[in-house]
Amino acid sequence: MKFFVSCAKGLEYLLADELLALGAEKASATIAGANAEGEQADAQRAVLWSRLASRVLWPIAEFDCPDEQALYDGAMEVNWQKHLSADLSLAIDAHVSGEAITHSRFAAQKVKDAIVDQFRNFALPRPSVDVENPDVRINLSLRKGRATLSIDLSGGPMHRRGWRREQNEAPLKENLAAAVLMRGGWPKPYHDGGALLDPMCGSGTLLIEGALMAADVAPGLQRHENRLPTRWLGFDAKAWRDLFADAVAREQAGRAALKPVFFGSDLDPRAIRGAKENAVLAGLAGQLRFEVRDVAKLEALPVERGLVACNPPYDERLAADAALYRLLGDALKRAVPGWRASLLCGNEELAFATGLRAAKKYQLFNGAIECALIVCDPVASPARADAAPRELSEGAQMVANRLRKNLKKLKSWRGREGVTCYRAYDADLPEYAAAIDVYAEDGGEGRTFLHVQEYAAPASIPEADVRRRFGELLAAAREVFEVPKERVAIKSRARGKGGSKYGRFGERDEFIVVRESGAKLKVNLFDYLDTGLFLDHRPLRVRMAEEAKGKRFLNLFCYTGVASVQAAVAGAAQTTSVDLSATYLQWCADNLALNGVGGAAHRLVQADAVRWLEAERGEYDVVFCDPPTFSNSKRADDFDVQAEHLRLLRAAVARLAPGGVLYFSNNFRRFRLDEAGVAAFANCEEITAQTIPPDFERNPRIHRAWRLRRR
Repeated sequence: MKFFVSCAKGLEYLLADELLALGAEKASATIAGANAEGEQADAQRAVLWSRLASRVLWPIAEFDCPDEQALYDGAMEVNWQKHLSADLSLAIDAHVSGEAITHSRFAAQKVKDAIVDQFRNFALPRPSVDVENPDVRINLSLRKGRATLSIDLSGGPMHRRGWRREQNEAPLKENLAAAVLMRGGWPKPYHDGGALLDPMCGSGTLLIEGALMAADVAPGLQRHENRLPTRWLGFDAKAWRDLFADAVAREQAGRAALKPVFFGSDLDPRAIRGAKENAVLAGLAGQLRFEVRDVAKLEALPVERGLVACNPPYDERLAADAALYRLLGDALKRAVPGWRASLLCGNEELAFATGLRAAKKYQLFNGAIECALIVCDPVASPARADAAPRELSEGAQMVANRLRKNLKKLKSWRGREGVTCYRAYDADLPEYAAAIDVYAEDGGEGRTFLHVQEYAAPASIPEADVRRRFGELLAAAREVFEVPKERVAIKSRARGKGGSKYGRFGERDEFIVVRESGAKLKVNLFDYLDTGLFLDHRPLRVRMAEEAKGKRFLNLFCYTGVASVQAAVAGAAQTTSVDLSATYLQWCADNLALNGVGGAAHRLVQADAVRWLEAERGEYDVVFCDPPTFSNSKRADDFDVQAEHLRLLRAAVARLAPGGVLYFSNNFRRFRLDEAGVAAFANCEEITAQTIPPDFERNPRIHRAWRLRRR
């Protein structure tokens, strides 16, 4: 079965990895959660063991829902007597988007009415409603005219571990605390003999969560104690009790072996009293050391290594004082310079104010507050003997200012869409003519890489000025993104007899894994002109993946197969990827395997795309055709998109199944579509404006795109 696990925004990729580690067959990140596949036991294990999840939703019905009557009728179609009895109480949580039904409470009421009416129709007593503590909690998700009814297996918010009684003015939810610790690599430092420190500990959430992680205590153990999380009739109570008994045994062993290496301090005596009470309720009395102390007076600990995890104040209720952040950074560099730190700061400016150089940066949400999580390893970077303070030139500073402005502009969009690979600069300043793309590594060391492509300068510009300006641009990029030179891939143009051309590339054979729309993808930034991922096609790939669910997807001139992989991850029944290059097809195969996708349903074809289309007899529901401007090969005829596009499109449209759609795009700027010729066999609509993402708005001519259907 497929099921959905929700979480706070920013935790999606961590959650997907956690679900896989907990036994799910598949898990892919989506907005505010992860789509998972597995048995009900896997979902129940997530209820007990997930440290990051908010809810675990097990679907029981899905139907089209254009209006309120369809919602009522769809809910009435469910055999509710399979799910709850008349003596059980229920509650319905509704989440709606779209124009048909706009009020969540109204939608929840409609579903409740359908359930109650069905019981009455069978002359049975109606179940009661208990919004606070129901026996069965039902979840309604209504999005894009499609309704999904699910059983909330968790029975309530999973961030509540069951131990919290005292909290400070702005408490950190336990699942967000777990994410801060996990991003910092915890509990590995503990197993390596290290400690955990929070010098602004508040009510002790980070330290208590860290201690329970180190002791291998299931986060749902105290929350559920000896009762089932739900009384849903389909719940496997025996499997739950077996899971629970195993968790109890692990807890007993873990607590017995737990070492008292957890240190917390805070300037507020009331917060320390609350932290101590919470520690007792969590069963950690005597294991955590709390004291009232100003962070400015932080002292070295009797442990050589460990993790600092901290959530300094930042929101409207607690003054976000940049001086306090600087004080924190200075104290950590003085007291624990060789430790690792994971700091959840209010925003990037406050993170910068710490004065610590971040090895990794993440965007997380503490409720509605967008935060910046920085991981520093170590806290104080060892100074190089030849290091000297760097000052950017006036030109480089100008580029750096523009980069920071662009990052601020794109920040909310990137967070909302979960974008981690994007264009940060595109010749915004004409004299600094280059494109800067950012690639954030998924997993591994979580490194940030830059891919910088220099544009050809006019012949009238002296070569010395071209080199100086490009050097200033690189210096600005390294300064803003805090990346070393070895993580900057440069595609630099060198003048030659034939005009301006790209110089030689490296032969590093270095691939990194990134994510886009829930799919893991291999990119190579150094060895090829292109990286393996065309960033400007991101919206079109999202659109096609959504339309390809349960359908047959064909990817022509597939390159590294990114569109095929995303369609497969989204649930396409079949994918076929065609390319003439064996290198790119192997890359596509690697991308599919990276996402646990393979087998006969996902076919790779090495062939000339036009000839293959004209010989093929299969039908496809969604076809993607993104040909090169020009290509020549010993294994195929020369291809010119302007000259050959009518033949190509006619052959592609012929392979469309009834109701099928073809998406055609190319990046030849002088391309002219033969509209009259296409009209003879297809309805054609240009959709270019809908496919240009916000990070390419400065360069809307990066590609053009059309949507075609057979006449």
